[in-house]
Amino acid sequence: MATLEKEGIQKQIQQDWANREYIEIITGSIKKIADFLNSFDMSCRGRLASLNEKLTSLERRIEYLEAKVTKGETLN
Repeated sequence: MATLEKEGIQKQIQQDWANREYIEIITGSIKKIADFLNSFDMSCRGRLASLNEKLTSLERRIEYLEAKVTKGETLN
């Protein structure tokens, strides 16, 4: 009977280690995904900020040109 109990306990320990290894792999994968998403977020924010600056500059230029056309000035 003691041998059967030992084998049962050993199987439980092995299963516990297998579960821990699986959890460790999943946790590591989740961390990698989170790191990637954070990096992607920062990259997108930087690019969008740059595009926003360019659009703002173009909008100002258009407003300037519209004002010149409205006044009847030539576009030199």
